[in-house]
Amino acid sequence: MSLSRDIPVVPDQTALLFIDVQNFCAHRKGGEFADLSETEFREKYGWFFDTLSNRTLPNMQRLQKACRSAEIEVMYTTIESLTKDGRDRSLDYKITGFNVPKGSWDGKVIDALKPGDDEIVLPKASSSVFISTSIDYILRNLGIRQLIISGLITDQCVESAVRDACDLGYLVTLVTDACATYSQERHDNSLNTIRGYCRQRTTQALIEELNGSQS
Repeated sequence: MSLSRDIPVVPDQTALLFIDVQNFCAHRKGGEFADLSETEFREKYGWFFDTLSNRTLPNMQRLQKACRSAEIEVMYTTIESLTKDGRDRSLDYKITGFNVPKGSWDGKVIDALKPGDDEIVLPKASSSVFISTSIDYILRNLGIRQLIISGLITDQCVESAVRDACDLGYLVTLVTDACATYSQERHDNSLNTIRGYCRQRTTQALIEELNGSQS
């Protein structure tokens, strides 16, 4: 039997996973940008927020709607410590200076992608959701074998999730225009780097695939 990554999504074996689309790093008033003047913010993050607003987030919303319609499990990760002072977070996050306190506004998924009442949100304290949460256990309990991944940041937490999911035996579809990082070059480089780990599709192509699976 030949093996392949290029396998269409099977809805009842699939989960959509949004990575870190939260106030901390996807809202102008988020903690990651709180100390920046408007000039500094535009210089450093203007392209990212323009891309997020005009392309990435609308595609995320389309994905969310399509997956809910196909009865695909929709899940979310957020950077959020299990403690208020962040003593449980990874050494990397401590060095970086990231601390999103337990229960804070920064740790919430942005309103534009608000989770449903019965959708799973997993707070994580490291780059990869597979390292600092029980997501693998949860996915296996749900009977999930395939993951659709979308989120922020392409070449950091998204890429980490893709690699770890593949090593744990999941088939991954990365939605190329429903992820973003801080420049087009970084985004494209990341997609090229992890091409061997996952199937890559645009939002439109994946939605058409999902619609076909329901007909």
